[in-house]
Formats: sequence, structure tokens, C-alpha cells
Amino acid sequence: MRLSQPFQQLAVRFDAGRLRAEIEALPAEAWVTHPDGHPGNSALRLITVEGGENDLVNGPMLPTPHLARSPYLRQVLASFGVVWSRSRLLRLEPGAMVPEHADINHHWMNRVRVHIPVVTRPGVRFHCGGESVHMAAGDAWIFDNWRLHRVENASDEARIHLVADTSGSAAFWQFARESAATGATISTVPFDPGREVTPLTERTPLPCVMAPAELDLLLLDLRAELTTLDATPEGRARLAQYHGLLDAMGRDWRQLHALHGEAPAGWTEFERLRDHVREAARELGAGAVVASNRVAGNRVLEGRVLRACLSLDRALAQRPARPVFIVAAPRSGSTLLFETLAASHAVATLGGEAHWLIEGMPALRPGAPGVESNRLTAREASEAVAAKMISDIAGHRVDAAGRAAGPDAALRFLEKTPKNALRIPFLDRVFPDALFVFLWRDPRGNLASIMDAWGSGAWKTYDGLDGFDRPWSMLLPPGWRGMRGRALEEIAAFQWESANRIALEDLAQLPGDRWTTVRYENLLDDPRGTVEALCRFTGIEFDAALEIRVGGALPLSRYTQTAPAADKWRRREREVNAVLPRVRRTWERLEALASTQIVQAGPMRTRSVG
Repeated sequence: MRLSQPFQQLAVRFDAGRLRAEIEALPAEAWVTHPDGHPGNSALRLITVEGGENDLVNGPMLPTPHLARSPYLRQVLASFGVVWSRSRLLRLEPGAMVPEHADINHHWMNRVRVHIPVVTRPGVRFHCGGESVHMAAGDAWIFDNWRLHRVENASDEARIHLVADTSGSAAFWQFARESAATGATISTVPFDPGREVTPLTERTPLPCVMAPAELDLLLLDLRAELTTLDATPEGRARLAQYHGLLDAMGRDWRQLHALHGEAPAGWTEFERLRDHVREAARELGAGAVVASNRVAGNRVLEGRVLRACLSLDRALAQRPARPVFIVAAPRSGSTLLFETLAASHAVATLGGEAHWLIEGMPALRPGAPGVESNRLTAREASEAVAAKMISDIAGHRVDAAGRAAGPDAALRFLEKTPKNALRIPFLDRVFPDALFVFLWRDPRGNLASIMDAWGSGAWKTYDGLDGFDRPWSMLLPPGWRGMRGRALEEIAAFQWESANRIALEDLAQLPGDRWTTVRYENLLDDPRGTVEALCRFTGIEFDAALEIRVGGALPLSRYTQTAPAADKWRRREREVNAVLPRVRRTWERLEALASTQIVQAGPMRTRSVG
């Protein structure tokens, strides 16, 4: 926060000896390397997001167990009567320093940092805005961290400060003004063994989408101080364009907010605007600096505006734990496997195939810029896309009985959509701990079933594709334009081979304990043994409902056209045999994978089941 002077001592003093005793009683392993990584700098966390071992600044702040066991530290913080944000003990080893820097991030726009030295020596000097002070043990100070500042420990003992962040109440700032008055009386706050108190902490995270009024304030504050180190006509012209870019961002942000508010449907558009500004600023902001501290304008723009204007942490925090994705070529039995596993009362789903979950976002539909097919990679899994998917899952989950399952329900999330066989890197980016069950089926029966599905007209997915001569059915692999005018069996072979080959290649890039394979024919022949092995792998509970489901022959799935039969494919034997050479190499890879893997007892060790 900007202050009228570099340093200000507050008219209060604390018992440094008592503070030191409490700190020395904390476990040595509680001290961690400072997040900035400067040599000789370490921290012990007192107030953090959710009270955990983290250095985040966005989220509900709670006391850590270290603060909970330190009564005087709690009394010291509570004595200010303010709401605290992230707060820590900071240690600086002998001879170490905090390099010169300015605190420019959004967190510091309206927060001041209170320093209370606990262990210090005269050789510890704090420099800020051209001034230098030694903060004595037990005193309390605030300083202008917008200005360039640094700390040096030239003593032979580690320096420890209690460092706490707050926006401060009106009473706090009145106290600061009174402290600055000549002859201000310094009050003492001793330890009170009979007083049990918990300091107030911030509970409200940043909104997912920054309000236009706040964005305008941040942009105007930055623009008011922008100047350029390039005094040439070109440099001045570039600075004028930079101002125009920031002005346009504020106006367009307000328009998007009027259209979408904070609704997830608009997150990708906000993200696109933010990223456009970030990219354009790299060139237009060259040479631009903030006049008061000479920090590069782009650094301030990034830290104070762009990282904070779209804060999707709340949505991302709803990410389901270890979701399970069934990936398979179309018509390979994935619905049967999905409906079987979904019988467990420990599972939540979206009710069936959820094409809308991904293709409900226009930027991820075939035909969108950079999206030629159903193939999606990590590149398309932006923060906004991931947050919207996670938010949609949280809002649409249902349990085995079809009842709404809120985001807090302790259920494993299970999903299957055949198009996801082409999206494994995308899903891995959105759900980095996801498990994948790769189901495959003998191509003879699978190809015949794909052809039947095309012929029925019930599986149309795209109509009027530019580059194809009729409606398209089921998943759309890369290279689909080459199927124009081809026979139906060739299209079926193209879909089967593409889905299985791409899934194999993508899964091979994941750790082996995150995926397993299942053969459809073995699921039919031994449903109980196959499902039990899958439950060991996924951690899905093999409960009474699931046991009943696999107690005999599996019921037909909702999308079954005709009952399974080993030789059913022979109705299309001529077409199937004509294209088998096109899929043989992938078929052999699948057979080899199945024949060389065995089911191992215990969770998380199965590679191939059945």
C-alpha cells in the first residue's frame, strides 16, 4: 500500500521475550523456504488460505495450527482490532538480505504490512524510499511497500519478524495518524494468560470475474503514473497506444460483464480479452515504467490487474477427486461398462454421455479456431475452460438413483463419452489426477456395429460439415475430410482405428498407475471378475448394488440395438473383411497389450483387466 512516508512506527510495544519463547516452542520443520526463494530467507505460516501450508493470498484465511498453539501471537494480532490476511513469521539468516523490490501485486493495492520484530540486532537495517531504519524488538511498524525496499542482516544472529497483512479499519488508520504525532505515548500490550482470543481473518475470496468498477480503478491508477524511458517520437506514440489498449480493456470488460456477469458461460470470453491485452502489452508496453518506483508498466499490469481480473480459484477448487473416465471407440460397449460401474452408490455421474460438457463451449466445437475435429489437447484446456467444466460438473452430478449430488457429496465422479478417446491430454490437464479406463472391442464386431449405427441415423452428431457430403455420425477424428465420398465400411474403420490408436498413444504418455485396459468381450464373459478388478484399480466401492448388477449376465445397455452375439458381425462380413487390413496394426497392438498384462491384487496396480 502507498503511504505518505516510507516508514511509520506505531505507538504500541509488545513483549518480545514472550513472543520469542512461543516461536522457539514451534517445531523446527514448520520453517519453510520463503516462496521467493531468496537465500537465507525462510517463513513460518500463521494465517493462510484454509489454514493450510501454503503461500496463497486468494481464499478464506484461517489460523494455522502453529498460530493456534501460540496464545500471545494471537493476542498481539487481535490487539489491532483488524481483519488479517496472509500472516507469517519471516526469518533472515546472518549475512542474508531481501533484495530490493517493490510489492506491486493486486494483494497490495489496499493492504499494508505490519512488522513486529521479535529477534533482531542493530545490524539489521530496513531500507525503503531512500530512508533506512532499525526496527527494535517488540516495536510495531508499517511501511510503504509500493516504494523500492530491501532488508539486510549484517548481524551474527537470525532476524525474526512477525509480518502480517491487513487493509486496516478506520480506527487502525486513526491510530496510525496519532502515532505519527510528536510526543505520541507508546502503550504496552503484555501477555495475558487468562485471555483466549482468535484474531479476525479475511474470509471472502476474489470474485471469479472482477467488477468493472474495480478494474477501471486499477487501470486508471496505473495509467496516471505511466511514463516511458523512450523519449523518441516512436516511444511516445507507443505509450499513447498503450494507454489506448488499457482504456479499451476497461470498456470491453464492462460490456462483457453487462452481458455475462460472473456466469461461467462468459469465462472464456473474459479470458480471451485478458490474454489479448497481455499479448498486445508485450510490444506496446516496451519502455513504459511507473514514475513513482520505476517498475516496468507491464509488470504492474500483470501483477495488479491481469492475474486478478479473472480469478477462477473457487471453481477450480471444486475439482472432483480422482475422477474416472471411460475412453473407448464408439459402439464398443462403453455404455454397458458405464452403467455397470454407475450402479455403485459410491459413484456420481452426469446421467449418461455428456457431449454438452465440452461442446457446450463454442471454442471447443469442431470448426472453432484451431479445433478441426473432436481432438483436444492440453493447449485447449485453458484456466477458464477448466473452471467452467468443473463448475458444470459440480452443478449437474447425480447419484446412482438419479438424485442431485452436490459438490460436497463424497462420491467418485465417473464419465464416459466416446469422443473423449480423442481428448485424453485435454482431460489430463483439467483433471491432473484422473484415472482412465480404456475399453476396446474386437474390430470385427465393433466395425459392424459402427456401420449399423450410421445406417440407423440415430447417432448423427454433425450436420453440414464443410468438407463432407452428408451428416456425420459419432466421433469426428482428425483427418475426417479424407472420408468424403468413401464407403461406409471405410469410414467405420477410420473411426475405430483413429480412436483406439490415438487413445493408446496418449495413455502411453501418462504414468502407468493412472490407466488400465478392459476388453469388451471379457466384460461380457466374466462381468464380476472384470468389475471387481476395475474397482480395485479405480477405488470405486464394490457395494451390494454393484454385486447384484454383476451377479449374472449383464442387462442390455440403453443404446443396444440388438442383443450381443459373438457372430453378429457376420451380417456385414464382406465389408468388415475388406477393411480389416486398415486396422490390423492397431488391433495387434491392443492384443499384445492385453496378452502381456495381468491383473494384480490391490488398488492402483491393475494395467489390463480381463
